[in-house]
Amino acid sequence: MKKKQMQLLIERQQAIVTAAREAGRDMTDEEQRNFDDLQGQINTLRPEVAAEEEQAASAARAAAVKAERERTVQINTICRQFGADPSKFISDGSTVDQVREAIMNDMVENGAPSSVHVQRDEGDKFRSAAADAIVMRSGYTPEHPADGAEDMRGLSLRDLAIECQSREHGAEMGSLLRMAPSDLYDNICRDFYNPSAAFPAIMDTAIKKSIVHIYNSVGTTFQMFTRKGQLHDFKRTDGHNYLIGGVGDLLLVPENGELKADTHDEQTLPQRQLKTYGRQFSMSRQAFINDDIGFISEVPGMYAAKAKRQINKAVYGILYANGTIYDGKTLFNAEHKNLMGTASAPTNASIQAMIQKLQLQQDPFGEQIMIAPDAIIVPVGYGFLLQTIFESQTINTADNQQAANPLYKSKIRVAEDAVLNGLAGTGTCPWFMSGAQSDVMGIEVDYLNGQETPTFRRSEASGQLGFVWDIYLDWGITVMDYRGFVKNPGVKLATE
Repeated sequence: MKKKQMQLLIERQQAIVTAAREAGRDMTDEEQRNFDDLQGQINTLRPEVAAEEEQAASAARAAAVKAERERTVQINTICRQFGADPSKFISDGSTVDQVREAIMNDMVENGAPSSVHVQRDEGDKFRSAAADAIVMRSGYTPEHPADGAEDMRGLSLRDLAIECQSREHGAEMGSLLRMAPSDLYDNICRDFYNPSAAFPAIMDTAIKKSIVHIYNSVGTTFQMFTRKGQLHDFKRTDGHNYLIGGVGDLLLVPENGELKADTHDEQTLPQRQLKTYGRQFSMSRQAFINDDIGFISEVPGMYAAKAKRQINKAVYGILYANGTIYDGKTLFNAEHKNLMGTASAPTNASIQAMIQKLQLQQDPFGEQIMIAPDAIIVPVGYGFLLQTIFESQTINTADNQQAANPLYKSKIRVAEDAVLNGLAGTGTCPWFMSGAQSDVMGIEVDYLNGQETPTFRRSEASGQLGFVWDIYLDWGITVMDYRGFVKNPGVKLATE
């Protein structure tokens, strides 16, 4: 999209200004030229971005009108079938499912649907507002907080428990207010495994929001050069890949000629399999009494963040360890033609040599596949160097002459991650280039039914004094094709 392209240009401008500011100097002539060139591109894109935004807004309005029209038509159809008045449902925003449920409930109770009316469940509204209030206390505000959430931000866990007990059990508010926190905790524990109880349901909703928010906020880089996949069970799964070159060439067919049959070669890919990774966490009795509301809004999200970082580290571990893959050979070796013979830090020459390695790869049937370079995967410390390489318009040649930089404004992305630094320690640190996922499969990260965020559930743990939850995530990581990566053995990183 043009908007994303313009944002990248603005970020490049900011990087130039930031570099000059941090160095305590004005921008150099070259930096100023780059800055002005970027500004010219931004000015050119502005009308296109405005047009895209208007087109998107128009499409959203059209979709909303279409959805409302379909809702109205379906409600009218249902109401005609049962002799109910559709106007009440249409005006109060009821969904089609709510209308069906309301009509069926009215028929069960009254034997006729004429008096059907949908009422919003005040209990559901209270639970949604309370859950949003809990996560808001942690500093994260949902995009569309439930009505009343802002007014409930000041409620402690004790206040919330009292409100739930009063609403559900009809307990007198005064007696609940006089109840000791430990006694109130005992009351709440009795409801913890009740699927219809409000207090545990509110905690579950707040935990889910926290998990999704924090998981999505974690800054990992493995997504830049891996493919997301999904499996539907835990059995080992054979993949099959049909590559260009695995079938015969198309043959010239003369007029009234006969098409000749062909057979394709099948390349069996490595086996994929999911495994389950999980933990159990609890909110102790003391945490409830101490009103440790931060536990609900932060601790579950920390486990979600840990899961995502664990996947990130595992993917980088595969690249770094260079273990044996599906063909019985190491991922990077001379036979795979994806290992550079000369170790170095990133340079114009080394990057161009790696690009050539990718583009000269052949499929299993001996055909050229021209894999386009997509990302450079480096340890922390090479980011500024790569920015210089990709943002410099000229380079010095062997005879000290200025020449055009073929990598200037390259579309190759940079995945800079400290996991490589940690794996290398004081030794040499390799770096890598990955090919476009549209050209080659590379590494695939599979999830059960595509579920990326961890799942959690209330758990009953014997001997545990507190509220207990299980949290788990199913994933598997598989090298699908060694042709998707090139490795430079690298050098020792500079340290302070």
